[in-house]
Amino acid sequence: VYIIQSVDRKMPIEMIAKNKGLEMDELLTEMESIVNAGTRLNLDYNINSSLGADEQEELFDYFRTTENADLEEALNEFDDVYSQEEIRLMRIKFISDLGN
Repeated sequence: VYIIQSVDRKMPIEMIAKNKGLEMDELLTEMESIVNAGTRLNLDYNINSSLGADEQEELFDYFRTTENADLEEALNEFDDVYSQEEIRLMRIKFISDLGN
């Protein structure tokens, strides 16, 4: 509940992780669980600060054209281009927007 409320208040994800005593990887895993359970998270405020519109579109289109939006495949595909955090945030956005 804290994560959902913090995202709704547009709190930086680094601050959410710190306040929950989580590493960034752990927070992203929690967020993935939240959206996989059917709850929407609007992370645009955070994504917009690190990725431009073209970059977001590239990643969103990638997930749209893959069969199951597999994280490992995306990490392999974009390893040299985007950080793991950026890829995971865009995957969370994709699942939240189109999967729910």
